[in-house]
Amino acid sequence: MQADYVIVGAGSAGCALAYRLSEAGHSVIVIEHGGTDAGPFIQMPAALSYPMNMSRYDWGYLSEPEPNLGGRQLVVPRGKVIGGSSSINGMIYVRGHARDFETWAEMGAKGWSYADVLPYYKRLEHWHDGGHGGDASWRGTDGPLHVSRGPRTNPLTRAFVEAGQEAGYQVTGDYNGEKQEGFGPFDSTIWKGQRWSAANAYLRPALKRENCTLIRALARRVVINEGRATGVEVTRNGATEVIAARAEVILAASSINSPKLLMLSGIGPAAHLAEHGIDVVADRPGVGQNLQDHLELYIQQAATQPVSLFKHWNLFGKAMIGAQWLFTRTGLGASNQFESAGFIRSRAGIDYPDIQFHFLPIAVRYDGKVAAEGHGFQAHVGPMRSKSRGAVSLRSADPVEAPRIAFNYMSHPDDWDEFRTCIHLTREIFAQDAFAPYRGKEIQPGADVQSDAALDDFIREHVESAYHPCGTCRMGRADDPAAVVDPETRVIGVDGLRVADSSVFPQITNGNLNAPSIMVGEKAADHILDRGMLPASNAQPWIHPDWQNSQR
Repeated sequence: MQADYVIVGAGSAGCALAYRLSEAGHSVIVIEHGGTDAGPFIQMPAALSYPMNMSRYDWGYLSEPEPNLGGRQLVVPRGKVIGGSSSINGMIYVRGHARDFETWAEMGAKGWSYADVLPYYKRLEHWHDGGHGGDASWRGTDGPLHVSRGPRTNPLTRAFVEAGQEAGYQVTGDYNGEKQEGFGPFDSTIWKGQRWSAANAYLRPALKRENCTLIRALARRVVINEGRATGVEVTRNGATEVIAARAEVILAASSINSPKLLMLSGIGPAAHLAEHGIDVVADRPGVGQNLQDHLELYIQQAATQPVSLFKHWNLFGKAMIGAQWLFTRTGLGASNQFESAGFIRSRAGIDYPDIQFHFLPIAVRYDGKVAAEGHGFQAHVGPMRSKSRGAVSLRSADPVEAPRIAFNYMSHPDDWDEFRTCIHLTREIFAQDAFAPYRGKEIQPGADVQSDAALDDFIREHVESAYHPCGTCRMGRADDPAAVVDPETRVIGVDGLRVADSSVFPQITNGNLNAPSIMVGEKAADHILDRGMLPASNAQPWIHPDWQNSQR
């Protein structure tokens, strides 16, 4: 089998690449290890806690024991299914703050400033404001990816935004528009009551073209001849074969699997490759390094009125929600229930938000276990720009074996200060008048957890990944020894090979990573096609006028 372009990974970026490259008339083969995304567990938005806990859809990765979290191993869900992680995620759509992309450009990703990437966000979106206000001039209206808003009918969902306003924070009608900072409605990749994954948005339309093919196989390594990538060695139906690329190989296999594949192919830190008996093709010490993630805590409060989603959290309630969704694609099953958001700054002197809130009108864990107290609500809260860095490395030269994933969470002292601040600020928001009709006792951390030491113990025991790993094949200048790809996403030191997914992020963005991952796929496609970039935008984002002196 051969094609002009061979893409490894049918995830957020890979699907976008397949769509754009085949649209331009090139032949494309997409290699995906996972299977179909059909069925209600993936397509029903409210069922989001299921697919990421199912081995059928998830690679099942675990972090190494984390020394600063009491040796806990955290789950690292990555989509092993058509659509990749866009088929198992929480469907939350956040572009990132304009300042994130200015930072990328400063770190050597020339051509990836906000002015450069905003046109690609507009190209990929088909935005529906749902009557909740917003910023149409900043949004795309005819792209493949439908982005919508939930109905926001739950009184707790509305109370969260009112409480933020009462606490003196900004309100924003569209955090993906001019003004990220503030409290307002969440955007989600949901359309007509269904998860609108990268597979639904991009891959299915692409596969209707004769020049785009999907094969189910495990990528083992990139085949490199005389310094040029010429194909991908895969295991398919129990046999090993090579899928040949006439033009280029593009890795879009995730921030965990893309660096793993590079190292298995001889591209990475030379000493590490030698440990595993792998011949060095290109000594790139940055491969697998610079691993970043967002951590979050669930601050949970009991509710004194039966207004939360808890009343549906039983066999009968779930059956009714499921039946309504199956037959009509409406009702509670048609929302991910994350319908109110917040982006704030932790202190004066920080020019753009460094804390994100996801509000949920039920006290529940990501694995679907509810709080014993019954009715309640919670905010997921965490810092956006941790200084801790980890690494992905090989456990062995066997392509079937999972890599070592060491996040090194909470290894910087600032992380602890930032998380304590997150708890204090969330408690203050929950204490506002807007929540007075509903506010019961604090479930967690609990009213008795007040001292720094007690808060640190709670953080160590309860902090969870927000599942936003990135940065492990970082983009930078071609002469930067720590960079893995150049600003056109070409792997430095190897011809005919690119990486285009969240692993190329020089620094993690504000918020969830699905949107910027798709944007990377969209923009990388134009670099690959070498047809010039979309014209830069001159839109200027809102920055708090008194950020130097005011926290809110």
